[in-house]
Amino acid sequence: MANNPETAGSPTAPEQALREEPVGFKAYLALLLTTIFFSGICSGFENWLSVFDFSKLLGQFGLVGGSGQGFVGQGGTGARHGFLFALSLIPSVMLALAVISVAERFGALQAAGKLLTPCLRPLLGLPGETVLTLITSLQSSDGGAAMTRELYDAGRITDRERSLMGAFQFSSGSTITVYLTASAAFIPALQVSYLVPLAVILFYKVVGTNLMRLYLAVAADKENTDGVDHAR
Repeated sequence: MANNPETAGSPTAPEQALREEPVGFKAYLALLLTTIFFSGICSGFENWLSVFDFSKLLGQFGLVGGSGQGFVGQGGTGARHGFLFALSLIPSVMLALAVISVAERFGALQAAGKLLTPCLRPLLGLPGETVLTLITSLQSSDGGAAMTRELYDAGRITDRERSLMGAFQFSSGSTITVYLTASAAFIPALQVSYLVPLAVILFYKVVGTNLMRLYLAVAADKENTDGVDHAR
């Protein structure tokens, strides 16, 4: 446990590099615009501001003829339906990765790392660079998963941090999108603001991630004790 940078309080090598690397105004502006794009703040607009919303820009598939169904249809089974469903996920993944690539080019991830690592590290055990991925996962579970993979392949997060991000995203995937669509049936019956249940969901996503942190810490301690890797 003494060699664990999270528990020892010392920054990891990528975080140390972020502290030394200068970040300009352009990077912070890119971070702000990307956060707005994935947060859903502009989802209620029906004018040109809607282009700053991920779900609006993603759009919807058209209906096939007069059937009232998309090209995936309903009632499909087996490999055929699975293939069409997987095909329907490609646009959201490609759009999310494309936007993140542009944001990274302008330094948004570096700005996120500098600003948010001091908050996310104690709260979730994650570096600030992961904030855009976590925000994206609240709107698109497949987009969040693809961006997590890209961060890991690029060496920006460790295997431990990938597990923590998986724990955060696995609980109530695509939280905001699913909640705002499925909650329409019970919102009129609520005795509190419709944002309160959403806050409870987000709170328990944080709780679940910290339970995973606890498990990984115990597993790492067990590994140091008996030499067996229990965290796998």
